[in-house]
Amino acid sequence: MLDLVIKGGRVVDEDGERVADVGFEGGCVRAVEPDLEVPLGATVLDAGGCVVAPTLVDVHTHLREPGREDAETIETGSRAAVLGGYGFLVAMPNTDPAMDSIEVVNWVRERGEDEALCHIEPSAAITVGRAGQALAPMAELRRDGHVRFFTDDGSGVQDDLLMRRAMEYASSLDVTLAQHCEIDRLAAGGHMHEGEWSSKLGIPGIPAAAEELMVTRDLALARLTGAKIHFQHLSTAGSVELVRAAKAAGMTVTAEATTHHFTLTHAEVASYDPVFKVNPPLRTETDVAAVRAGLADGTIDAIATDHAPHTQEAKEAPFDQAPPGMLGLETALALALTELDLPIGQILALMSWQPARIIGGLGTYESRIQPAPASGGCSSVCVIDPAATWTVDAGGGASRSRNTPYVGRTLTGRVRHTVISGQPIVIDGEAQR
Repeated sequence: MLDLVIKGGRVVDEDGERVADVGFEGGCVRAVEPDLEVPLGATVLDAGGCVVAPTLVDVHTHLREPGREDAETIETGSRAAVLGGYGFLVAMPNTDPAMDSIEVVNWVRERGEDEALCHIEPSAAITVGRAGQALAPMAELRRDGHVRFFTDDGSGVQDDLLMRRAMEYASSLDVTLAQHCEIDRLAAGGHMHEGEWSSKLGIPGIPAAAEELMVTRDLALARLTGAKIHFQHLSTAGSVELVRAAKAAGMTVTAEATTHHFTLTHAEVASYDPVFKVNPPLRTETDVAAVRAGLADGTIDAIATDHAPHTQEAKEAPFDQAPPGMLGLETALALALTELDLPIGQILALMSWQPARIIGGLGTYESRIQPAPASGGCSSVCVIDPAATWTVDAGGGASRSRNTPYVGRTLTGRVRHTVISGQPIVIDGEAQR
């Protein structure tokens, strides 16, 4: 007996598109076919004019807990996530303390199970304390913490030999290393992209070469070790071309781009508003075009948010003192639908099943909306109205922070409903708990 039916939608998943209702029973999809009969007492969600898709997966979310609960918590971040259509978040390890031990990783996992409105997948640091001096206990974290994704996010591993050793261990453990690509010595003292606007504004810049040199090094080390390497938030045309060439050569490499790196340029910094300060920095029009091209041709595998909440007090500091980072979970899908000239199925691939494949082992995630006996138990879907228009306001949405750079921008496409593990968590754009 079905207990939840999504009526009147167009299903879009890894298998393609078809018009069908989706029926749930006991937390799993049990029927996918047109004109499903609704049993007495079942909950009905209207999907007329909408797309029904597997929930989105973000490989790059800062939930700030433990240590910076003034900016975000697992609960508030997950609330923003489900409103944006996300069902799975990979929590970055730059917490306080850092996620470099079984104790902290398990604390985050358990906190997610108790408090989050969606699924939380902890990552772990490559090095102890993310300090770049000694490797974290990767084997223990993989075995006992079930970690599949390691990154010193926010800090690229600077030591060449240490990164080689990390890749050798990663290769033997069958885990993925994700790199924030930036050479510290080249980026030191910089607060925006080094170029025309940094010269005009008198703000020290970060050259594109700081990113591209580390991409080059890590590609060489990945060839040497056979490790799976994932490049976080690519932002330059040179980086995109390096990854494109590596893939053409048959390397096992993946990459992500953020929404802000394909929608904003360094010209935004002319306002001196720290809301536009991010790392890597906003780049040139040429770089934005290259990132968009990389998303279109498959060079870049995933759209990530790099959701990075900060308190209002921190973001109101002078530009050179303010921390880098922007909110992203509630606006990412709409920005992709509005700004990218791509079919919705390709956008969903970039935001759902391709990032899920990068992580691997996401428990209940299923890229195909099929009855459970056939698929293994798809249980989380989002319903997207691709024609809905809305304007981003200054409230910041469900996040505890307010540092969104898109205030006043009108976007097309919005999540109507989100179902997590068979339970309607968002109905008509409103979180139910």
